[in-house]
Amino acid sequence: MIKKFIAVAAIAAFATACAATPEPEAEPMPEPQAPVQQPAQPAQPAQPAGPTPGTVAHFQATAGDRVFFGLDRHDLTPEARAILRSQAAWLSQYPTARIRLAGNCDERGTREYNLALGARRANAARDYLVSQGVDPSRISTVSYGKEQPTCRESNEACWAVNRNTTTMITDGYAG
Repeated sequence: MIKKFIAVAAIAAFATACAATPEPEAEPMPEPQAPVQQPAQPAQPAQPAGPTPGTVAHFQATAGDRVFFGLDRHDLTPEARAILRSQAAWLSQYPTARIRLAGNCDERGTREYNLALGARRANAARDYLVSQGVDPSRISTVSYGKEQPTCRESNEACWAVNRNTTTMITDGYAG
């Protein structure tokens, strides 16, 4: 019986102690503060979109770097003339730039035939650029014939891509 009395008394004492523990008070909310003003940053100049003007990448993006020809042809199409006019305009903006026109052919035909045809293609592009006001001393030409194809498959789509004159900026550009 005493054991029961002691057990009941212990439980009562424990319950009283738990009931007497005060609940923690909620911490007060901090006062709202005005936002801290950061010093104004100086305006940054807008970065130009696209390649840096005067560079090879700029030339390729704005003027185009190649014109295409028909099978066994070296005459300029209207599309080729439009690209060459864009190249002439770019070259007039950058008068120290020098170019090399590389005539290319597809894999068909003999090496000799394709070297001669590539030369005629490069010269056709050169003559048109000169007619647009580009100083001929800024232009050199070379024929690679079929030796440096862009596409290496043997099908009409690749052959058409390989029949071109590619304009390369060789000197006097911005980087």
